[in-house]
Amino acid sequence: MSQLLSVILGGGAGTRLFPLTRDRSKPAVPLAGKYRLIDVPVSNCINSDVNRIFVLTQYNSASLNRHIARTYRFDRFRGGFVTILAAEQTPASKEWFQGTADAVRRSLPHINTYKHSQVLILSGDQLYSMDYRKMYAHHMAMEADITIATIPVTAQEAPAFGILKTNDESVITEFHEKPDQSELDGKESPVSEAMESDGRVYLASMGIYIFNKETLNTMIEQRPDEHDFGHQIIPEAIDTLKVASYPFEGYWSDIGTIRSFFDANLMLTRTSPPYNVYNPEAPLYTNARMLPPAKVQSSYVQSSLVAEGSLIINSQVSNSMIGLRSYLADNTTVKNTVVMGNDYYRWHDKEARDPVKGPDAPGIGEESYVEGAIIDKNVSIGKRCIIKNRDNVEEAEGDNYYIRDGIVVIPKNAVIPDDTII
Repeated sequence: MSQLLSVILGGGAGTRLFPLTRDRSKPAVPLAGKYRLIDVPVSNCINSDVNRIFVLTQYNSASLNRHIARTYRFDRFRGGFVTILAAEQTPASKEWFQGTADAVRRSLPHINTYKHSQVLILSGDQLYSMDYRKMYAHHMAMEADITIATIPVTAQEAPAFGILKTNDESVITEFHEKPDQSELDGKESPVSEAMESDGRVYLASMGIYIFNKETLNTMIEQRPDEHDFGHQIIPEAIDTLKVASYPFEGYWSDIGTIRSFFDANLMLTRTSPPYNVYNPEAPLYTNARMLPPAKVQSSYVQSSLVAEGSLIINSQVSNSMIGLRSYLADNTTVKNTVVMGNDYYRWHDKEARDPVKGPDAPGIGEESYVEGAIIDKNVSIGKRCIIKNRDNVEEAEGDNYYIRDGIVVIPKNAVIPDDTII
């Protein structure tokens, strides 16, 4: 693995995840009560002995940069690093990154200062656990120029993805960008018996690539007007190079929408979730905050995760994610909800706390009811409030709230007055 280095793409504006991306980039969005999305690919790299990691950022990246700087500090003897490469003006280009391939193209002068033979390219907004050592071994055994991680999907799921067709030797022969369900005949690929029995016979690209160094440099430097891997670089490579498929059959979610973010978080509250945050062989790393344990007083908590530093008083919580330093006051009810938590305690002296921005008393007030919602960080919900999409509205917005994909989202630092009904 000493010849492999990793490049994690920070993504663009993340409009489909708005308002969670109003004040932060997609990879910086909180996940599972105490992590951020960027922790997933970085942790996968560390667990796979890939210790040289570049993170390419440009949009709303301040919190992401701060999180990475605080969290990932390797010792000087291993030679590893997690380095931010931000979009920058140079004599060659004065524009922001125009796409995934353009981001890598403009970062090559920095990447190529380090010795390597292959580059692992990852997305910063996906939830999965993968041992990249196995993918790398597959790439080398196939003697491929490019290897793409693929996941089997059904005919119903296929139109949402780029579909790759392979031969019996796992070599990719065709690429079809988001084909209509009526156009899927003949696009099946060889899969395992278990996947075939489930009808998952179409291989979707996961946006995870291994390029040989020379292949990557040549392809993106000779095509300066092609800015995207999935839409432009990969389809052309299939026609001229040996492009292999690395089949992956574990849990994988592309956190691209409010619904996918909501579902991924609540999936973790199940008894046996397909993604295991308790796996000691593949830990999920994040910033070590040194917070006290959660305190639960006279409450009923069912099928939920409660992060450290939280205080729940005489409340009912079910099928919910309760984030760091959350405060649920007396007789509150929280169901099917993602509460991201707070950057400071509710009782923290305003003059002494850091950060200083945010409402005076974050948390959920007495006798309030919250269901089917995402409560972003540092939100203050007053007493006797009701937050529930009772009319099953798909898209809407109002004072200090949005409804996206049928889910009520209260944005970061919002204040919801007493007796509000949403």
